[in-house]
Amino acid sequence: MKINEKDKYKLPKSRVVGPVIAYTLVFLIILGTIYAVVSILEDYVFNVRSESDMAEIKALGILYDTGSEKQREEILDRLTEQGRAYLVADKDGRILRSNGKITCEGYDPSEDQISDAAMMEFFEETKEIDAETNENLIRIGIDVKANNTFRLDDSEQRISSFGFLVRLGLDNADTLVDENATQMMVPYWIATGLVDSSQVLIVRNELPINGKDYLYLIAGVVLSIILAVFLFVIMIISVIRNLHANRKMKKIMFRDNIAPGRNWLWYVVHGREILLKRRNAAKTYAIVELVFIKYRNYVLCHSVKEAEELLRKVAEVITSKLGKGELCAHSTSSGLPLLLEVKGENDARERLEDMIRYLEEIPSPHTLSFRAGVYLVTPSKEDKFDADIDLLYNNACAAGLSIADNPDSGIAFFDDKLVEQEKWIDTISERQQGAIDNEEFLVYYQPKYDPRTDELMGAEALVRWNTSDMGLIPPYRFIPVFENNGFITKIDHYMVSHVARDQKKWLGEGRKCVPVSVNISRAHFSEDDLADQICSLVDKEGAPHELIEIELTESAFFDDKNAMLNTINKLKSHGFLISMDDFGSGYSSLNSLKDMPLDILKLDAGFFRGENTDQSRTEIVVSEAIRLAKSLNMKTVAEGVEDKAQVDFLASEGCDMIQGYYYAKPMPKEEFEQRIGAVSEIDETAPQV
Repeated sequence: MKINEKDKYKLPKSRVVGPVIAYTLVFLIILGTIYAVVSILEDYVFNVRSESDMAEIKALGILYDTGSEKQREEILDRLTEQGRAYLVADKDGRILRSNGKITCEGYDPSEDQISDAAMMEFFEETKEIDAETNENLIRIGIDVKANNTFRLDDSEQRISSFGFLVRLGLDNADTLVDENATQMMVPYWIATGLVDSSQVLIVRNELPINGKDYLYLIAGVVLSIILAVFLFVIMIISVIRNLHANRKMKKIMFRDNIAPGRNWLWYVVHGREILLKRRNAAKTYAIVELVFIKYRNYVLCHSVKEAEELLRKVAEVITSKLGKGELCAHSTSSGLPLLLEVKGENDARERLEDMIRYLEEIPSPHTLSFRAGVYLVTPSKEDKFDADIDLLYNNACAAGLSIADNPDSGIAFFDDKLVEQEKWIDTISERQQGAIDNEEFLVYYQPKYDPRTDELMGAEALVRWNTSDMGLIPPYRFIPVFENNGFITKIDHYMVSHVARDQKKWLGEGRKCVPVSVNISRAHFSEDDLADQICSLVDKEGAPHELIEIELTESAFFDDKNAMLNTINKLKSHGFLISMDDFGSGYSSLNSLKDMPLDILKLDAGFFRGENTDQSRTEIVVSEAIRLAKSLNMKTVAEGVEDKAQVDFLASEGCDMIQGYYYAKPMPKEEFEQRIGAVSEIDETAPQV
């Protein structure tokens, strides 16, 4: 499944308002449903129980309507004798006859008439069309609907509403719980239309309701409400628990043993929030990678626990220097990503210098140093709208790596030069394999001469990259990249093969061949079969082994010494010459000279360069190095020699060969061929193909 880059650090939000509103609506719907069910049940029960009364009043109305005036009086007298309240009203709502207290719904005692709203229920509505205006006219009809009998509530004790039931239950609590009381009477009115007289007869009735049944109904309603409230509370508790679990999950996700609650994920999430805020669009922020230099060494010298404790102190100092809305987290073992609000590059530099100064003063048995790589997010940069923290932080890391070789504290800002460098690295990395396949790499040769006789004694093979679009690329522009990405091992193979191929060709042409040294990178010496690889490459081209010199840098001797010694012995057993390059460029190891069976020692060019060099001290060191090499049966080669005085000194000290601009610069194969020349007769002592 493809993940959207913008959403890869997106965390689920804690939503509270939405669920609470939704659950509240559900709760209200449940209450409404309970009310509706109870109301429907109430009406149903009431209608069922009042059917006989409705039929009685309807029949009584028919008799009253069709009877004579005397018969009507008899019917009304009978109702009076029964103690039943009633009223007879005309089509205008005026009460013609009545008995008892008239409390039917719609009756207005102050006006002694039934309200118009009630009359609208008694009489049929008729619609007519006005011939002149063509508009609908609604009039109250003169005729009452046939067989139109219906129920009216008592205005003092309504029975058609849920609220009345509850109130009635409370008002009659004593009656309901009375063991001797089996039922209670609820008043209501029945109205029937009198068709012939266009009148309405309304008679009061009483509906018996069983107290226990009523209690059961009330209990059911109360239990339903309690259940609804309980469910609502459960849902609210669930929302609160989910919110708490979400916060707990974030704490776990953001947990870190150095900066509690502030790991890389925390930094990314909160950093994006800050950079994406509209109000921060006009601000400048510094994305910083702060690295504790030599943290690993501190771990080795002490312990992981002590090193982490020191790193925690570092985080505490940094945090104390942060302002509101600024971040500090812990990402890698010694890396602390920061987000600072600054006014510009100068402000960022001053703040970081002050911060590093405080960090260096943390009590420690070692000198502490820190490296800061900085990328500025300014209002003019579009990057802030995407807030791709990975990209922004990577730029800060790239700036820090530009000063990674310096063991002291330092600050580096990401700029266009670094961008161009990264683009250059990408370009040559993409083209490196194609350059091998198309043989774009050229072998240049720099001769080595005997300073006493000026005789050609050897050469060093150096690589150049010839491209169709960029021309000839010097090695310093691509060799470091190949060393970092591992492609340098293929260059080693390429150079060994091509030098062996040239040696085979020159021998076949009868030229005077001299040993040619080929640099082998230290990365290659981690391979157990390196000697077999080199031997196979040279044999494939058909060149004598003694014309190939394998050149190792001094730094390679600080790797696995046993593996190095094993490879050197194998190469020597196959007849290859072995030399140490750049002797004296770093921390020269006399143990390496003691343990390694080397054939040639190359003195670093640094011995012979530099305006402030103490010449007398330099000559002493070089002289002793040559003497040491001779004592170990090694030949010496001086690199970087450029003037006659240096040549004369080296000759006097017994240096075997000189490689430098004094004699020749690195040159293409064709030019070197002219140096070795062609002989009319092949020297019998020269190696034969």
